[in-house]
Amino acid sequence: MHHDQMFRTERTLPFSPQTVYNAFASAEVLATWWGPGGFTNEFETFEFQVGGRWIFVMVGPDGARYPNQSVFTALEPGLRVVIRHDCEPFFTLSVQFTAAHDGTHVLWEQVFDDVQVARAVRVRVGPANEQNLDRLTRTLERVTP
Repeated sequence: MHHDQMFRTERTLPFSPQTVYNAFASAEVLATWWGPGGFTNEFETFEFQVGGRWIFVMVGPDGARYPNQSVFTALEPGLRVVIRHDCEPFFTLSVQFTAAHDGTHVLWEQVFDDVQVARAVRVRVGPANEQNLDRLTRTLERVTP
């Protein structure tokens, strides 16, 4: 793998590893925070199990529609979620949750299959992944007792 193919984002969130994992496991919660700022989601299929499909449309702030299909390739409650994005652009997203004294350290690693595609989207992916974690944090602040 070429270093240009990987995008890595990490931060500590003030929630338990299981709480962060659960934000992926619930279609209703996931739909509220998935994607960059301003995007919404329309889920068609959400099978949160290893080998399960996740088919949805991300709707941009301008109304543009972006069909997505993925497969959950690894799920370890409170530890990690691995998602294979099974349409253009092809990538694997691994999200690891590690207990920290002040919550959960989240390590978000996205590896694109094609280095040229990764280089082409680099300017958008890094900020979009940060926005995704911002949205996750705000959602968990609202839904966590």
